[in-house]
Amino acid sequence: MPEFDSVIRSTRTVVPEGIRSASVGVRDGRIESVRPYSARMSAHEVVDLGDTALLPGAIDLGTGVHAPGKDLPASYQRVSTSALRGGVTCVVVSPAPGRPAITCADSLQVHQRAAAGTEVSVLFLGGVTEGTSPLDLADLHAGGVVAFQGSLSDGGAPDMAALGDARLRKAMAEIAALNGLLLMHAEDARELGTPPVSAEQRPPRAERRGLERVIAAARVVGARTHVAPFTAAECAALLAAAGAVGVGLTAHTCPHYLCLPSEFPGPSSPAHACRPPLRSDANRKALWSSLLEPDSPILTVGSGHLPAIGLYTLEWSLPALWTAARRRGRSLSDLARWTARAPAELLGLGGRGRVQEGYDADLVAFEDQTTLAVPDSDPSPYAGMRLTGRVRRTWVAGRPTLSDSHQP
Repeated sequence: MPEFDSVIRSTRTVVPEGIRSASVGVRDGRIESVRPYSARMSAHEVVDLGDTALLPGAIDLGTGVHAPGKDLPASYQRVSTSALRGGVTCVVVSPAPGRPAITCADSLQVHQRAAAGTEVSVLFLGGVTEGTSPLDLADLHAGGVVAFQGSLSDGGAPDMAALGDARLRKAMAEIAALNGLLLMHAEDARELGTPPVSAEQRPPRAERRGLERVIAAARVVGARTHVAPFTAAECAALLAAAGAVGVGLTAHTCPHYLCLPSEFPGPSSPAHACRPPLRSDANRKALWSSLLEPDSPILTVGSGHLPAIGLYTLEWSLPALWTAARRRGRSLSDLARWTARAPAELLGLGGRGRVQEGYDADLVAFEDQTTLAVPDSDPSPYAGMRLTGRVRRTWVAGRPTLSDSHQP
């Protein structure tokens, strides 16, 4: 009888210690063994990727699902296909925008049923609103949400209203009692213009003021908080200062904030739908500097996929991030850390986010030297760009997916 269900070989396997030649033995959906590339290992299927890199599958934090004009199950199927094509093997679903918003146990169950049968792994965030009770949070926690999410403005609009300071502190205390994590969209609604659409109506000071409110609340309550998304590089000093006074505050950003300055997209680009908006090229460069600082509080990078407002980014997020990262001399180990290992550690997802024995066999074959032209008709902000990096294959729990990359 074969020793493994499958063996996947690559001369460039991204393991926690770095990049090395390895053969990954998979059994019952988990990585059973990581051995030298030339090791003799019997299996029902052997896949030799050669020099194509083997990475842990990305864990996308705060993925929006519900698409206009589609029912919820169809929206989940579409997200699953897009995620796997983009090297994402696990989506952590934002509670809103969505119908229904995930703010109680009943709505969580609606989403769980709608997501059943998707190839991608699906986890959920629970929404926090002014009307959320301690029982709602406890029920969501018991129902399986991996963290909670709230907003100081329209991060969950129109299905999740902004939190005031008193409710924010109360929610933080209740979530801390559950040993939970709170993700916060930190733009302050009082600093947004009317209508809050253009970059001019969503200035960096809205993010700065919101971050000050989040830090003040977290300092009193002691709750673990992850700002998502973080875009205004001028606020990096605030993040660092929070850690210096013992506030457990970290942050998340998205490839489009690292790749696309506000000066780049044309007037009809879907990039203008971003909330917060794309910022200047100077801000983009400073955001990279903040991300690359030793012990940076910016831990995670994810797609920012939000179809409810016309932002479709899942399929191109990994190549876009890699395109910008390799120009700065970063390695595939950095890519894996930002997109897989750090999200797993942040959310306490033991057994995910690494190519390591005992971990889930969620894997991506990634051609990191291949250049692709994103079609001009693509609905993503990357339409018309040339990106480096192609997702060749994905495996979820050791199973090759039916949605391997369509990218030519």
